[in-house]
Amino acid sequence: MARKIGTIMIDMGYLDEEAMWKVLEEQKRSGELLGKIAVRLGLVKEDQVLKALGEQLGMKVVKLADVTIPAELTELVNESMATAYKIVPISQNKKDKSITVAMAEPQNPSTLESLRMFLSTEVKGAIASEADVMAKIEQLYAGHHESIQDVVKQIEQDKGLSKMVGRNENTIDLEAIEEMAEAAPVRKLLNMVLLLAIKDKASDIHFEPFEEEYKMRYRVDGILYELVPPPRHLAPAISSRIKVMSNLDIAERRLPQDGRIQLALGGNNVDIRVSTLPTMFGESVVLRILDRTVVQLDLNRVGMPADTLKTWCEVVEKPNGIILVTGPTSSGKTTTLYATLNRLNRIEDKIITTEEPVEYEIEGLIQIPINAEIGVTFAACLRAILRQDPDKILVGETRDLETAEISIQASLTGHIVFTTLHTNDAPSAITRLRDMGLPTFLITATVEAVLAQRLVRKICNFCRTEFTPAPEVCMELGMTSEEAATKKFFYGKGCDKCNNTGYKGRQGLYELLVMNDTLRDMIIAETSLDEFRSAARKFGMKSLREVGMEAIHTGLTSIEEVLRETVLDED
Repeated sequence: MARKIGTIMIDMGYLDEEAMWKVLEEQKRSGELLGKIAVRLGLVKEDQVLKALGEQLGMKVVKLADVTIPAELTELVNESMATAYKIVPISQNKKDKSITVAMAEPQNPSTLESLRMFLSTEVKGAIASEADVMAKIEQLYAGHHESIQDVVKQIEQDKGLSKMVGRNENTIDLEAIEEMAEAAPVRKLLNMVLLLAIKDKASDIHFEPFEEEYKMRYRVDGILYELVPPPRHLAPAISSRIKVMSNLDIAERRLPQDGRIQLALGGNNVDIRVSTLPTMFGESVVLRILDRTVVQLDLNRVGMPADTLKTWCEVVEKPNGIILVTGPTSSGKTTTLYATLNRLNRIEDKIITTEEPVEYEIEGLIQIPINAEIGVTFAACLRAILRQDPDKILVGETRDLETAEISIQASLTGHIVFTTLHTNDAPSAITRLRDMGLPTFLITATVEAVLAQRLVRKICNFCRTEFTPAPEVCMELGMTSEEAATKKFFYGKGCDKCNNTGYKGRQGLYELLVMNDTLRDMIIAETSLDEFRSAARKFGMKSLREVGMEAIHTGLTSIEEVLRETVLDED
């Protein structure tokens, strides 16, 4: 086990014990790194902290002003990688091709691991001050701000890769594919796309082969944007490179495969789920980026209005029953449920979840991944979970009658069960359960609440502008121009902060239906969905469109977003 940095600084004579206590007290308050605090308090010099770090991590300390860096190293480690990881490449071993990089943040061990994956070679660390590293990056890459477009041009001119033009993918041998996957321009392109997507907080990256072209797109705030397309003949090289990074079989091109890539960036772990799918024109690859820093697993930050949040927090504290969260794919259901479980995650409660796949790992929760191929289905898992003495259970999705029946049994035997359904709004969830084959009396006995949700893009704070909507837009919203004149409407003009989209980030719209005796009687009487919906609204349920309208008038989102995600209420 590595010695503590404080002990090393005392042993080296840089600090005495009294000064160390001062530093530790300040660290409790600020949470900063110990060395940074000692420098800020004027107790040690920065180069002394670097020497102590070198001693702790077994790395040499370098002064970048004294180092001459070969031009080919800036080709291998491009600007986006150097800036993201706060590193400068300083040398390369001629024999084994290993690279040594000077690091401003050497304490993060997973940085070297991520760099090894990006660069496909051994990477060793040295230590330099942050100011030195950032200044050297500025100097090294001045006038070399490479874009994806530049890398695509380099690929087009690469003679080795151009040999593949016009070749049938099915006839390319494994050796040629391996060679293409390891080609420097292919690695460089993929590294840039990955780093750009993580920086822009993209949720997915798509690599799509067509007959005449090869597309790269990524999804930010729910919308797909196209990147500069690489040459068509690069398709097998890119898919193979991704397979190498995610430990998949590069020889298998006829069957779908699933894998994962784990990266560390800025001290945060980023989990990337990889899915390959054979198509008519080659393999389509989708990378799903799960970045814990982008998703706030905090109920106070998911965008729930204060009154809805208060009711939701009361409902989820019930000792038993079923709580449903509904909405289409990618509407934020999992995030809402995890934020809820995070709030309920107490030492006195045992919480077990079963999901496909487990998206966020949370300390204190027992999380079980579904694997249908070997019989680990939601229903099978749920049966086993009930023998594990849980208090609260999350079932990733209720897809069939068997899962629904076991969830009901669990709630009747004193458990609270959270699960998701795919329905358009909260009242339709009851109809969906009935369609599955659940008896009405069991639905009324167990369902406590249904939360329907959608995700809308938030207007960028920096370019939000008020405007008056056209009469036809008012009609779409179900209001007259006179009514609209009394309300406020906003849109995003587009600026540097939001990549000229007018939007930055997303938030939820929530429709919360809490069951009561009247609503239960209506379910037993098999009242029509419209009547049931109307009664729910009388008891305080705000529809998705109503909640969307409130978000429009407060300047949170735009008319287009609400029209896209909700339907007009009909009383």
